[in-house]
Amino acid sequence: MIFLQLFYTFFLIGLFGFGGGYGMLSLIQTETVVHYHWLTTAEFTNIVAISQMTPGPVGINSATYCGYTATVKAAHAAGYTGAAADAFGVLGSASSTFALVLPSLILMILISKMFMKYMDTPVVKSIFSGLRPAVVGLLAAATLLLCNGDNFSTPDINMWQFIVSVFLFAATFAGTMWLKVNPIKMICYAAIAGLVLLY
Repeated sequence: MIFLQLFYTFFLIGLFGFGGGYGMLSLIQTETVVHYHWLTTAEFTNIVAISQMTPGPVGINSATYCGYTATVKAAHAAGYTGAAADAFGVLGSASSTFALVLPSLILMILISKMFMKYMDTPVVKSIFSGLRPAVVGLLAAATLLLCNGDNFSTPDINMWQFIVSVFLFAATFAGTMWLKVNPIKMICYAAIAGLVLLY
């Protein structure tokens, strides 16, 4: 049953996830954390971090990891352990990944020729003018959903972790926005700073 739920959920995310992987993150978090409770917020944050550090689009990587984690948890709840649970995880990750990619594959095959023919028409231009602000909104939602106590802590729980987290957030934002530091280097710097300051 969870395989069908994963396929259906990630198919819809792939169908409506305009703006690429980062635009999909808020949709993925809403479905996997809030709606189905397959993952906790902390697990989802770890998945996003891993997805950014591994090769490939962040949305597809997130779907792969979410599918694996959700099905392994379901397998453990059903009493499966070891290799059996891992097999469920592999099937879940394959199902989620395929479902996320399938709408794009179908749509791109159907509209690739038509788009080139009609891309300069007022209707198509208007559609894309409406989609651009929506994409920015999805990216902002993904950012704001991750700005919570699980990722930053709170001053009343752990003041030091909160201060370090806010500093790393600000430094990473400034480094990528104005100093144009490579995002991969910023991820590595933040990991080292977190290891040194929070260990």
